[in-house]
Amino acid sequence: MKTIYYKKQGRRYVPVSEYDSEYLDSFPKGYHLVSVYPGGSSRRYNIDPNYAAMIAAGRVAEDAISKVLMRASDLRPKRAPLTEGQRQAWDNLVKEMGQEARLLEWPSAREACEEAVQAMQAEADKLINNPIVRAAYERFLFIAELTREVKNG
Repeated sequence: MKTIYYKKQGRRYVPVSEYDSEYLDSFPKGYHLVSVYPGGSSRRYNIDPNYAAMIAAGRVAEDAISKVLMRASDLRPKRAPLTEGQRQAWDNLVKEMGQEARLLEWPSAREACEEAVQAMQAEADKLINNPIVRAAYERFLFIAELTREVKNG
């Protein structure tokens, strides 16, 4: 929504500023970090994604991610899971009609990847709850910030 603000100058109103909610809430191309907290929010634009940490977390969570991907990419009925009686009836139908009678769907690669990223986040959350891991991570962030200030300063 666009709103234009006016100021009275003499007998006329002159536009002095405008507010555009679509423009305000839009992001330029790149990687951005949005933090929302009680009483406010902050945005950091054009951050460098931490690929090293992401790869390391992926290596730690490899087994969990593999299990999630296998489960997420399984064929499944379009509706609720089948009861044992429904499964037997379906198997009889397939035996009579052929394999084409199976109406199954499977998730897209995007859905499977989203589940994998959630598994990686869950593994990272488990690790970061360890006080020693948390302290090491905070020390890493501190040193990274000091390095960034020296590099950019």
